[in-house]
Amino acid sequence: MNGIAVVDRAVAEAAAALARAREVVLVAHVDPDADALGSALALGTALHRRGAGVQVAFASPERVPESLAPLDALGLLVPPADVSAAPEVLVSCDAADPGRLGSLGRLLDTARCTVMLDHHGTNPGFGDIRVLDPAAEATVVLAHRVLVELGAPLDADVARCLYAGLVTDTRGFRTAGPAAYRLGAELVEAGADPAALTRTLMDSHPFAWFEGLGRALERAVLEPSGLLHTTIPLADVLRYRSEEIDSVVDVLRTAVEAEVVASVMQVEERRWRVSLRSAGTVDVAAVATALGGGGHAMAAGFTREGSEQEVLAAIRAAWPGDVAAP
Repeated sequence: MNGIAVVDRAVAEAAAALARAREVVLVAHVDPDADALGSALALGTALHRRGAGVQVAFASPERVPESLAPLDALGLLVPPADVSAAPEVLVSCDAADPGRLGSLGRLLDTARCTVMLDHHGTNPGFGDIRVLDPAAEATVVLAHRVLVELGAPLDADVARCLYAGLVTDTRGFRTAGPAAYRLGAELVEAGADPAALTRTLMDSHPFAWFEGLGRALERAVLEPSGLLHTTIPLADVLRYRSEEIDSVVDVLRTAVEAEVVASVMQVEERRWRVSLRSAGTVDVAAVATALGGGGHAMAAGFTREGSEQEVLAAIRAAWPGDVAAP
């Protein structure tokens, strides 16, 4: 069976499981982005309207990112402590491995049926039903396919969730293929407002953030290898929204000299969350996987213990070829 047929079969199996489910828990990965939460809420909204009991959750942080909160039109989000301990069906959305579900990963062992929707090439495969397609631009593409298989109507609330994930994971359709553009048009016709969504998700920051961004840019270092990196200290990570902190890597990636960009964010005294971006010559998914993370060839990440310099040294060591410290 070829790859397309495998995905088609998995989509059909996922839709069948959800069609007969009376209780569904949909879980996004920790530090959810628009693709993870958009996938979970799009499916959750459609299933709720079909009469299923639905809970949508993520393990951390405690609050949903401000820019994503409007996607929860029906109030389906619940704190992780309130999630059913043994759901009938569990759906994992956009998690590249079980560890990305955080504390809610325990539900993989207690749910009667588990469905995994993901598009990360580094995903090892997990769950009873695996809708895994690295060729998909975003997990919302797979969520849409399941909704079509379910025969669920594409209303404005569902369309907004799907569009949010599609537009962010394709960087405003910069990395989208023809099918993603066609899906985008379908979502706009169903009620998604591109201008309003992209401004909220990608183009809105408080004026106070410019000071923090300035500090991050001042700390940026371009190494001879083409590695461009900056560090965001814990004080700034705690001070600003995740939307601001996560945007730094996209500013840095505009440097034409950079082969790889690394935004090194301090989340505890000796714990760092790193976002990697590639200009195209280096597979940063391979770098991230070697360091315990994962992702895509052009965008990946990992979390690591140690000092700032130890984390940077680990990136250099995982770089294809021999890259010495500057």
